[in-house]
Amino acid sequence: MTASPPDMKTAAPMPSEPGEKMRVRLAITAAATVLFLASLGQTSVSTALPIIVGELGGLDHITWVITAYLLASTVGAPVMGKLGDLFGRRAVLQAGIGVFLTGSVFCALAPSMWALVAGRFVQGLGGGGLIVVAMATVADVLPPRERGRVQGALGAVFGLSTVVGPLAGGFLVQHLTWQWIFWINLPVGLAAFVVLSLALEARPSRARPSIDYLGAVLLAVTLSCAVLIFSVGGVNLPWASLGMAALAAGMVLSLAGFILTERAAKEPILPLSLFRINNFVVSNLVGLIVGGAMFGTITFIPMFMQVVKGMAPSPSGMFLTPMMLGLVGTSALAGRIMARTGRYRMMPVFSTLLLGLGMAGMATIDAATPNGLILLFVFVAGVGIGPVMSIGVTAIQNAVPRETVGVGTASANMFRLIGGSIGTAVFGAMFATGLATRLAALGIDGIGPGGRLTGAALAALAPEAHARVVAAIAESLHPVFWSAALLGLLASAAALLMRERPLEDVLIVHRAGSQPDPAPEPERTAAE
Repeated sequence: MTASPPDMKTAAPMPSEPGEKMRVRLAITAAATVLFLASLGQTSVSTALPIIVGELGGLDHITWVITAYLLASTVGAPVMGKLGDLFGRRAVLQAGIGVFLTGSVFCALAPSMWALVAGRFVQGLGGGGLIVVAMATVADVLPPRERGRVQGALGAVFGLSTVVGPLAGGFLVQHLTWQWIFWINLPVGLAAFVVLSLALEARPSRARPSIDYLGAVLLAVTLSCAVLIFSVGGVNLPWASLGMAALAAGMVLSLAGFILTERAAKEPILPLSLFRINNFVVSNLVGLIVGGAMFGTITFIPMFMQVVKGMAPSPSGMFLTPMMLGLVGTSALAGRIMARTGRYRMMPVFSTLLLGLGMAGMATIDAATPNGLILLFVFVAGVGIGPVMSIGVTAIQNAVPRETVGVGTASANMFRLIGGSIGTAVFGAMFATGLATRLAALGIDGIGPGGRLTGAALAALAPEAHARVVAAIAESLHPVFWSAALLGLLASAAALLMRERPLEDVLIVHRAGSQPDPAPEPERTAAE
């Protein structure tokens, strides 16, 4: 039996030598740390916004502090995912940490609200890339059969940050200053940078790859327009305004230009051939739908507890904890089941049914519903979301050619964020329209100064009027949760279209000078 030439790809079993095992553990630890760092960047600022506005002013720009990070991370994810495929994960992760920390310094030193928004945009460019490249790193150090277990753990890290972020932000604001939300990133980021240098190998030098600059720009414009349409539509810009028409036209034109560019590009930033792969399309479709259901309703749960139940802001936010606990637990459990059995297709089918069940339960709650029952419904919804996080990424990584693992992983995050933007906008409009209609039927034009819905304005109402308004708010939320339940059923139906591709027990190792994987067999999507 002849040895494999040094310039060919070989199949390597699971690492068994102590040194190699330690390197793999270090790589996974570094990936988890980077993921946690970037995820906290998304969630830790929300609790500090009132304090930031009090110091910097710019109340009318407050939503841009969140939108800027979301927009930049959506744009940065596919670009950095592709760069990771071209230049190696270590170099791109280290560059991403540098961009993220630079944005953090800009935010901490921001003298105005617009300066803070600019810093958040820079931070988001790095953060979005860090999330997807960290997840793609798992495919470089573990065989497909073991990836599900680790992707489940990384999904748990992502869910945990959703709970820890607001709590950490509140603690730092209460005991220090809001700037520490950004300064704290520096030691964590530098530590992750050092660990990455030790854990990941640099890619051997090769001929300079062709970079699809035009495709990257057109994709960035397309995603930016899409996120802005659903982030500011009906809030900062009326849906029927000239500005919204310009955004829609920009999205359509840039998308058309992107498709034409990708067909001719030597190294396309998002290869169109991936959309011929069944599990790539199905996994991203399920992620898009679940992202809409999750992010579209997550805002309304604390609001319901505050406005309808009369709870204080801090404990109302804790009602999201059961969702995240369910998400974290089942994400990790699904990964372990995948690693043990090699099977994964039916888990998202059943889990998204649970998501629909939990949201259907939320659609029945009102002021008289026991808090314990609400916690149960929220927990069931989280249980339904968890397996989608870990299985979706693993299914994509197992289906796409190896040289596109980075951009394939990025697509999972990209479509989930787009779904979240769409869900938040649509459900927000649905709630606002329903509430306005019900208040008009009660002869009420608005609540409080400027018609704003606040706890203080509700408390000032006469008891009878207060009860009617609270009932109107609860009833206006019911269509939102029923729609989320329907999305859960739709995601379950979509997940049935997934194909169970075998998860191998070996890791394909690319040697220096090896050629890219050949294109996959012409695999038709379920729609075709």
